[in-house]
Amino acid sequence: METYVYAALLRGINAGGNNIIKMVELKRIFEEMDFSNIKTYIQTGNVIFNDIEADKTKITDKIETAISKKLNNTVTALVLSKPEIAAVIHDKPAGFGDDKDNYKYDIIFLMKQLGIKEARAAFDPREGVDQIYEGGNVLYISRAKKHLTKSRLSKIVGSEIYPKITIRNWVTTEKIYELIQKNIL
Repeated sequence: METYVYAALLRGINAGGNNIIKMVELKRIFEEMDFSNIKTYIQTGNVIFNDIEADKTKITDKIETAISKKLNNTVTALVLSKPEIAAVIHDKPAGFGDDKDNYKYDIIFLMKQLGIKEARAAFDPREGVDQIYEGGNVLYISRAKKHLTKSRLSKIVGSEIYPKITIRNWVTTEKIYELIQKNIL
């Protein structure tokens, strides 16, 4: 039986004092769902795991139901396969992530049938501060650190697309990729 490697990016846990869950507890919930080879990475809800199920919709529903029940609050998950995480890393724009001293790099992962054009339209980049690049199902965002307070990325928080995205910084995304590469039974 084939085993698949996934990363679950959970949205809205351990943020702003809401939906607080320790990673040890999160790992236990994933074990109770019969996933295997489970690893968590930082408190923002990144879980690497293996499963025999190929249907990501079924896996996503299973995760959202179990965690939402545990926290007594709605939690959404974006489940990505190993090839999907690899594509985010390998398809990055030229130079993206290379100048961490001068730029902050983030990946906007699209969820819930949000199209790339619709997501990009919600951003209003500030000239000389914000740069946005389209990927397969992500937006790559870089912001000049010396003008970080002038960035318009924070405007996305109150927008109608905000519930349909999850954001990870580039360093976290690289670490998730590294962990998913190693997560073989």
